[in-house]
Amino acid sequence: MLKIEKLTVEVAGKVLLRDLDLEVKKGHTNILFGPNGAGKSALMRTIMGFSGYKVISGRILFNGEELAELSVDERAKRGIGIMMQRPPDISGVRLRELIKATSRGRIEPEALAKTLDLKPFLDRDVNVGFSGGEIKRSELLQLAAQDPAFFLLDEPESGVDLVSIGQIGKLIRKMLSAGIKCPGERYEKGKSALIITHTGQILDYVRADRGYILCEGRIMCSGNPLELLDEIKSRGYEECIRCKLKS
Repeated sequence: MLKIEKLTVEVAGKVLLRDLDLEVKKGHTNILFGPNGAGKSALMRTIMGFSGYKVISGRILFNGEELAELSVDERAKRGIGIMMQRPPDISGVRLRELIKATSRGRIEPEALAKTLDLKPFLDRDVNVGFSGGEIKRSELLQLAAQDPAFFLLDEPESGVDLVSIGQIGKLIRKMLSAGIKCPGERYEKGKSALIITHTGQILDYVRADRGYILCEGRIMCSGNPLELLDEIKSRGYEECIRCKLKS
C-alpha cells in the first residue's frame, strides 16, 4: 500500500532523511522505532505532504500512485490519515463542526463521540484545554470520521497517563482491525498503518507485522518488531548505528 524508495528529504536546508527505503503492505501494521531527533516525525509529515519538507530524491508511492504532486488534502482524499504527536489547538472551531467536515456529513457526531467517551467535548473548541489523553481521543475521533485506509500514528502513547495508554491502545487496535462502528455505518476491515513509537508501549495493544529502526535519518535495520524492541531495550540505539557502520 505504501512504498518509499531511496527517499532523501531536506528541511530549511538541512537533510533530515537520507536514502530511505520502507514499505507497508495492505492490511499490515508496521512500527517505526527511533530516538528523539532521528527523523521519524519528519518522515510522517513528508508522507502527508506538509509544507517545508522538500523531497530531494526518491519516491513515495501510495497504492502505486506517486504522491509528489499531491497536496495534503488530496492525499487525505486518497485514504491517508494522520494522528500527530501534539496537534495544535484550534480556537473558534467546535469539535462537532470538525467531525462533520471531516466525515463530509456521512456521520452523526453524537453517535461516534459516544464510542470514544467524547460527547461532552463536541461543543468545545478543538483541543483547547484538553488533557493529553483527551487530545489523543479527539484525534482518534477525527480519524474515525475520516475513515482512512492508511493510518500514520505519531507516538500515540506519548503525553498520556497509564490508564489512557490502555484506552487509546485498545481503540487503535479496534480501528485497525474492524473500525469503530456507529449506527448506520460500515467500516472496511484490514486497515494499514505506520506507527511511530519511542517506548514501544503501543505493542502491548497492537499486533505489528514488521518493525524498522530509524537513526540519524537512515533506516538501520528491519525485522520482527518485538525482537527489535528487545534489542533496543538491552543494547540501545547506539548499537544499531555501530552495527550499520560495520556492514
